[in-house]
Amino acid sequence: MNSKIDRRKKYTRMVLKESLMKLLKQKSISTVTVKEICALADINRSTFYSHYLDQFDLLTQIEEEIIDDMNDKLMSYNHHQDEESLQMTERIVEYVAQNSDVCLTLFGEHGDSTFKKRVMVVASEHTVKNWLSIYPIDPEISEYASIFAISGSIHVLENWLKNGMDKSPKEIAELINTLTNKGLSFLQK
Repeated sequence: MNSKIDRRKKYTRMVLKESLMKLLKQKSISTVTVKEICALADINRSTFYSHYLDQFDLLTQIEEEIIDDMNDKLMSYNHHQDEESLQMTERIVEYVAQNSDVCLTLFGEHGDSTFKKRVMVVASEHTVKNWLSIYPIDPEISEYASIFAISGSIHVLENWLKNGMDKSPKEIAELINTLTNKGLSFLQK
């Protein structure tokens, strides 16, 4: 009986998440209502409220899942080794490709602007410190260099998604690594 309830919960949450993502393609979270989400999901409002506080809580949960998944993927690599750094980047690009619809929506014009910042923080925590240990950069500009590298990488991913993922995840990962590593090497002391 418990597995049946768990499956129902998973299904309900999945349908609510998909409904919110469809709505965010058309308008911002501040204009989306719980009533609209429930109508699209064909779920009553009391069921919605048994899972989430409001549409913002639902969006936060979706974002948290992505951030947690990215953290899990990034923690399994040794960023000091170039080969593993490329593999890590490729896994993240593959993850973005597998979740392209959600990522494109969250990075898009109606997505939550803080989500992109949170992704940048996660990426920074896992990569920038290691880049700085490989490429000793003047401390006065290291923050600017890391912001440049991370935001540039995110914009490359965003543009790749908008272009229908016209290159393979491996090609995009190699491009990001090359641009980041070559760009940072020019800034060495």
